[in-house]
Amino acid sequence: MIGGTAKPAKSNTQAKWALRIFAIARQFSQASSEKVEEILKSKIAELATSPNRWRQLLFGIVCMSMIANLQYGWTLFVNPIHHEQGWSRAAIQVAFTVFVFTETWLVPIEGWFVDRYGPRIVVMFGGVLVAVAWVVDSFAQSLFVLYAGAVIAGVGAGAVYGTCVGNALKWFPDRRGLAAGATAAGFGAGAALTVIPIAETIENFGYHVAFLAFGLGQGLVIILLSWFLRAPAKGAVAPPSAQRRRVKQTRIDYLPVQVMRQPMFWLMYLIFVLVASGGLMAAAQIGPIAGDYGIAEVRLNLAGLVLPALTLAISLDRVLDGFGRPFFGWVSDNIGRENTMCIAFGVAGFSLVLLTQLGHNPWLFVLLTALFFGVFGEIYSLFPATCGDTFGSKYATTNAGMLYTAKGTASALVPLASLAATAYGWSAVFAIAVAFNFGAALLALFVLKPLRARFLQRGPSISGAPVPLAVHWSPPVAAASGWAPFRGRTQVPAGSSSLEATGWLRSGSTAPAMSASSPLMANEPSPSTPPVAGNSP
Repeated sequence: MIGGTAKPAKSNTQAKWALRIFAIARQFSQASSEKVEEILKSKIAELATSPNRWRQLLFGIVCMSMIANLQYGWTLFVNPIHHEQGWSRAAIQVAFTVFVFTETWLVPIEGWFVDRYGPRIVVMFGGVLVAVAWVVDSFAQSLFVLYAGAVIAGVGAGAVYGTCVGNALKWFPDRRGLAAGATAAGFGAGAALTVIPIAETIENFGYHVAFLAFGLGQGLVIILLSWFLRAPAKGAVAPPSAQRRRVKQTRIDYLPVQVMRQPMFWLMYLIFVLVASGGLMAAAQIGPIAGDYGIAEVRLNLAGLVLPALTLAISLDRVLDGFGRPFFGWVSDNIGRENTMCIAFGVAGFSLVLLTQLGHNPWLFVLLTALFFGVFGEIYSLFPATCGDTFGSKYATTNAGMLYTAKGTASALVPLASLAATAYGWSAVFAIAVAFNFGAALLALFVLKPLRARFLQRGPSISGAPVPLAVHWSPPVAAASGWAPFRGRTQVPAGSSSLEATGWLRSGSTAPAMSASSPLMANEPSPSTPPVAGNSP
């Protein structure tokens, strides 16, 4: 009896424990499933929104394509505005100059906001202004309102342009030429797909409708994409590996005020102005030039597509301009920035020489302008890349923005081109542009190249030189090479690749810090000898 009573009790106890274990396991299984589902959802969301650098590059390219018409589509509006409003072409082209001026000269300020607050808010702000600008232009009944629209468009385009190029330089230190070129290609080729729709809209509905419809559409796309733009977090991007290294780069992050003290910066600025002025003249005046040559409305058949010579030329120009920017950026990653500049500037000058002699033929006009723009656009990839290589990544948006203001300086020559053409003909304008391009090619190869090589030898570069730890320092004396000294006092955490820009350290206020870390500072250059970077492969 005792045994028979104990067995059922034991069985009941085991059954209860089994039920409890089953219930706990079921709860655990449900909780785990929910947890797994939650993890999967978070991973999917992270995959969709994580700042992958190739997605960041793509977002930047699309944003750039949305502001391309503000510059490259402008020539389509000049004659319609002239005929309807009765304003002179020179007066209308002042709006183009105002646009380029505000687009470029405010980029350093917008770049400062990007370096401080990130790219999203700046690009969103730019998208709003891009939409507002062409809405204003669509209702402009006076030159003052047209110029006001140009100011708004310039500020918006500069916010988008400077942000996207600077972000590309930060995400791709190993492929700066290619990344900057691909981003700039969006600006160069972005108008290619919309040239024909804009031209058709102007012809069928008037330029007012074209301004309104395309302005709102472009602004909306920029605002939507701005939500996905991110700057790379610290350590998110590795420095270029030895296998990919083709050009010498600094490991020093120069402050903008330090960059402006470098004679080499102003040499790059001069070269930029020389080349940009010729390209901007052609971009703004290609419509009037074709009209004066009597070939603007000549219809050409290209693979079954029949278009007026001017429309075909602008479309082909935009395609080759866009293709040339990443292409020459990639070339410069492999053969050097200055070598590529010399080749491109020389070809641009040669194409303009041929255009003056053969441009009255519609087909040759189309082909030669396409050749010119195919090599002209590379300034918008080579100069930001060169700036990033020379002055570092941390302040790349602001520093490249300062250099980009050279485009604004060059834009001041665009109205002068109309006056020169009226007085002396288009051949005089072409002659000036040819001289500028050939002069820039010689300066790049024989002045900028050796000057930049010596500059990079003054501090640790990415070509293999040891990187010293940064310490407190006092203003150094001027170097024997004649460079202006940097003034300031800074500190960078040990191990950081973003070091303060110093020529070499001196004794004085730095002595205690140096003596305290003498083993670590063994590789620091002496006060009398500039540091020499290793040779890049």
